[in-house]
Amino acid sequence: MTSSLDPAEPQAILRHRPFVLFWFARVATMVAFQMQAVAVGWQIYALTGSALYLGLVGLAQFLPMFLLTLVVGHVADRYDRRTIARLCQVVEGLAAFALAWGSAAGWQSKEAILAIMFVVGAAHAFEGPTMQSLLPGLVTGELLPRALAWSASAMQTATIVGPALGGLLYTMGPTEVYAAAGVLFIAASVFLGFLRAVRSPVMREPASIKSVFAGITFIRSRPEVLGAISLDLFAVLLGGATALLPIYARDILMAGPWGLGLLRSAPAVGALAMSLFLARHPLRRRVGRTMFNAVAIFGIATIVFALSTSFLLSLTALAVLGAADVISVVIRHSLVQIETPDEMRGRVSAVNSLFIGTSNQLGEFESGITAAWFGAVFSVLIGGIGTIIIVALWMSIFPQLVQTDTLDSEK
Repeated sequence: MTSSLDPAEPQAILRHRPFVLFWFARVATMVAFQMQAVAVGWQIYALTGSALYLGLVGLAQFLPMFLLTLVVGHVADRYDRRTIARLCQVVEGLAAFALAWGSAAGWQSKEAILAIMFVVGAAHAFEGPTMQSLLPGLVTGELLPRALAWSASAMQTATIVGPALGGLLYTMGPTEVYAAAGVLFIAASVFLGFLRAVRSPVMREPASIKSVFAGITFIRSRPEVLGAISLDLFAVLLGGATALLPIYARDILMAGPWGLGLLRSAPAVGALAMSLFLARHPLRRRVGRTMFNAVAIFGIATIVFALSTSFLLSLTALAVLGAADVISVVIRHSLVQIETPDEMRGRVSAVNSLFIGTSNQLGEFESGITAAWFGAVFSVLIGGIGTIIIVALWMSIFPQLVQTDTLDSEK
């Protein structure tokens, strides 16, 4: 499938057609998701003026992921992963059009937004693990580390473009943002429809309690994987400030919807620069220690953002935060994909996605609750301090992860 490509050449992966189609689908989906997140955050805060409801948006997306995790993994290992991902993107597109309709017709309410975001969360619960499992079937083992880095760059590119575009379009109204997001979700499904060279899952064992829980069992048996996934879970759960950006943009930095878009884009600016660097210069040594250092920097940048009243300093802190985060993401995803057999990737990726969803969506809920109780600044500050404490604890609990030296796809 990639025999004519030299894995040592940094640009080789960009001449691999299945991966390029996957990359464009990833970008379209993430741009749509980020645009929608900006519009939902601003609109629901405008409707309620409540930090709690910003947190409830995250909870609405997390609950279906939590409830469906084991089912999702089993489905991804048993059926055509490309088809599953495409169906999810169509559902997300229809949900975006429903938000657009509600805004245009004037019946949009906080309850309607939460209900639609619950549907989006259910679709995303299936899409995330399926897309993660799909990528290793598109490329060889030699190309996988670069493919993961370029895939991370797709996410960061989208996280730059999406919020900025969403904030700009919101100046015309939420309807335009949601409609554009819906079109992009459908476009992503079309891109995946052109994929042909996809290895099918080989799982043929009958469904059982053992097979359903196999992903959890596998992760528990690999201390490096368990440590990396749980580090990300607790660090981002405590350190995430995304849900509170509407409060910072409107009440602290006085930046408006366009400023909110820039704030949401800032972490991805740093992350994109770092992911492009890692695509050309993959991590080769001391990857475990490097990941812990990156998460510690993530915590420090979170503290700086929490205390900042300068828009420029806030953007800089978020950019540093994003650059540090992508190092952890690339290392964690590489460890998970390299260590996991293809017939189990769906179930393992589903558990991994649950951890990611917990850290992101449930982290938003946690931020909303603490901000409602103690204020936005104190909430983000405590999260940054907690992230640094987690790094110190995990280095003592998972010494195998600290000592991990390379990301070797041949081991």
